[in-house]
Amino acid sequence: MRWPAARLVVALVLTLGACSTTPPPAPAPTRTAAPAAPKPSAGALPAPETPRTLAGLRLQAARRLVTANPGLTYTGEVPEPLLAIPVLEVELNADGSVRRIEVLREPRQAKDTIQLAIDAVRRAAPFGDVSRLPRPWKFTETFLFRDDRKFKPRTLDS
Repeated sequence: MRWPAARLVVALVLTLGACSTTPPPAPAPTRTAAPAAPKPSAGALPAPETPRTLAGLRLQAARRLVTANPGLTYTGEVPEPLLAIPVLEVELNADGSVRRIEVLREPRQAKDTIQLAIDAVRRAAPFGDVSRLPRPWKFTETFLFRDDRKFKPRTLDS
């Protein structure tokens, strides 16, 4: 008769053990490190306006570059000396999407800023319906990079 009593005890322990409540989850650890730099957000761009002139296209493109690349751009005074000054020529399709990007000026140092500028242009596209503007549908932008690799489009430097 010992075995049936032992089985009963084991069955009770297992049954009651399954009914126990789980402890509340531990609170989330607090962050003490500085937050990471904001990543560019391509989804935050408003629809582009239709530019009426090539100068208007260039200005709209510069503004979209800043809007599409928060955390990668700066405003205010341009420091001296600059880290790098790549110059890009951007050719567009009729709908304002990027057709081709050509590097017109490569900086001697900080060559990675060329790719940063190209990526910034792609994030800012499209640039509006340019089909009513005279061809070629191109604009040139000079990127003024500081030491922290943030840029300012020269078009917006007044």
